[in-house]
Amino acid sequence: MLILNLFAAGKQRETVPIFPLQTVLFPGMLLPLRIFEVRYMDMAKACLKDGSPFGVCLIREGQEVGAPAVPETIGCFAKIAQCDMEELGILKIVAEGIERFRIVDTETNKQGLVVGTVERLAREPEVTDAPGLPECANFLAKAITGIGVARFSEPLKFEDASWVGFRLAEILPLRPDVKQKLLELTDASMRLAVLHRFLKQQKLIA
Repeated sequence: MLILNLFAAGKQRETVPIFPLQTVLFPGMLLPLRIFEVRYMDMAKACLKDGSPFGVCLIREGQEVGAPAVPETIGCFAKIAQCDMEELGILKIVAEGIERFRIVDTETNKQGLVVGTVERLAREPEVTDAPGLPECANFLAKAITGIGVARFSEPLKFEDASWVGFRLAEILPLRPDVKQKLLELTDASMRLAVLHRFLKQQKLIA
């Protein structure tokens, strides 16, 4: 019923190749990947040729290598920001998270690539007045300095609760299932509140 209501409300569906990983990709996140399986090499080459995105989803059942894994329903579109093939048979790319989607249906093609019929989720609006934003932004700024600014996509938006929340969810040592729940939240203030509480519990902020 939910899917039918979303479709009735004007949600457009599209088809995208799905890359199931043991990692959650957030909007604005840079994700280095080493691709060596033929199905994903072909996927990446097609995306590079067409300038099209692929989808990254956390694995719900299965493994990254071998038989097609079952992906979580909510994932993130990724565009290839960088690529090279320094080693024969291994394609290194940096994927950048764009926006989230919901999988409506999937099928697996002859190459073992999962292809999803998806609906885009609305982009979160910028939120500049969320409770806990100054403390979270200050912690994040120090963390990014320590990790290295080059690991993050610019511009850096420390004034935006959505951006700060996604970056904290990206770098903090949280279980994959917790990160998935943070990806699925559609309220930037709520996501930041969860992360703010975690930082306080861990005594990372006062």
